[in-house]
Amino acid sequence: MTTRVDDADQLHRVLHTAQALLLDFDGPVCSVFSGFPAPVVADQLRELLAAGGHTDLPASGDPFDVLRHAAVLGPEAAHRVEAALRAHEAKATGNAEPTPGAVDLISAWRQTGRPLAIVSNNSAAAIESYLGLHGLHRDIDAISARAQPDPALLKPNPHLVDAAAAMLGVPIGECVLVGDSVTDIEAAHAAGARTIGYANKPGKDARLAKAGADAISGAMSQIARCVGVGT
Repeated sequence: MTTRVDDADQLHRVLHTAQALLLDFDGPVCSVFSGFPAPVVADQLRELLAAGGHTDLPASGDPFDVLRHAAVLGPEAAHRVEAALRAHEAKATGNAEPTPGAVDLISAWRQTGRPLAIVSNNSAAAIESYLGLHGLHRDIDAISARAQPDPALLKPNPHLVDAAAAMLGVPIGECVLVGDSVTDIEAAHAAGARTIGYANKPGKDARLAKAGADAISGAMSQIARCVGVGT
């Protein structure tokens, strides 16, 4: 079946059969680094490694690429970079821009009585801070997020998705994950969950479809509307 963007029937079919909703954080809930750009964070993490005598560092603007490189360098470097990244994330979430429609989706899902969890490569502390700032902490039943400096446990590894389902007490096959990256789709499918790709930037719809997303939407508000369609 062809996955079409904002196809209400496809979205409703995936949502209606799910017993738990899993939300990626950066993208579907908010733009974590909207006020503190990710490339700046990556630069500061590289400077931390350089100060420790490390050279030939990755030029990527993605902080997680720097964390992965630090893990290759050894446990001490990984711990230092992860701690610094955690601090940067906590700072960034103070100015993170909420994703339009995210609160609508959370509210619509809560009204169905089904549980909801955040599944993220970001730190649990940063997520908890954001939820508290925006009065959402009571709407989230569980947070499955980065808790240690081992990047091998992050998405696309299914570890965090599996952990979220276990926290909620819902079989993984009855969960649906909303994510905006190919790694979200890969992690969810590896775990056995269904997926909705959030195509929040040009070209993402094609990449998410190629990754096998069960449904795709360009707006969180559209996903929210489809929670109650036909129920």
